[in-house]
Amino acid sequence: MNIIWLGHGSFRIETAGQVLLFDPWLTGNPTLPEDQHDAAVADATHILLTHTHFDHVVDILPLAKHLNVPVVGQYDLMGYWAEAEGIETVGFNKGGTVELNGIKVSMVPASHSSTFSTPDGLRTGGTEVGYMIATEGHMVYVSGDTDIMADMEWMGDYYKPDIGILSSGGHFTMDMKGTAYAAKRYFDFKTVIPCHYKTFPILEQSAQALADGLPGVDVIEPEVMQAIVL
Repeated sequence: MNIIWLGHGSFRIETAGQVLLFDPWLTGNPTLPEDQHDAAVADATHILLTHTHFDHVVDILPLAKHLNVPVVGQYDLMGYWAEAEGIETVGFNKGGTVELNGIKVSMVPASHSSTFSTPDGLRTGGTEVGYMIATEGHMVYVSGDTDIMADMEWMGDYYKPDIGILSSGGHFTMDMKGTAYAAKRYFDFKTVIPCHYKTFPILEQSAQALADGLPGVDVIEPEVMQAIVL
């Protein structure tokens, strides 16, 4: 399995013959060079959305139409997009699990918000979520944008993820210290990959506090477009 950071909260996961794009943000992403956009999404088989803030959703519909691949996410929004935009979608909800060509994807709660701007003002695009991905003998927790929350206790106990891709930049999500606390208290990760940081000056620029707070855990600071092989 290759886990490839596309900058900010965006990831490309190559696993079990599939290429999953999580919140792929290309347009205006200051950490992903424009000449890498095509490589970032090449051969994608599915796009997964955690919530509708611009830095997660702005490229979803154009990519779905250009790549001709399904968008996976919350039922209400997926149903609307399927009808209004004519794209293929896989809609489900928290507590549900879908199978994507042999990869099992479970939707779990997050604690954030999920809105987007329209000519008629701010609108809500469902609720914020995360995902548990069962593939190649691993359980990967993609937190999406979230704070620490009590739900992490049952999520860690029930799904038992060994890999955590965790929002850690602070201001909008957990910071590095908070992520370390959540990972240590609620999970038993072997590997933790921070994200949603470095993008802007307002966000944390280093994962050192996360690594310091998780002795014995392999904390990997990702580099944009460089595969982490697990």
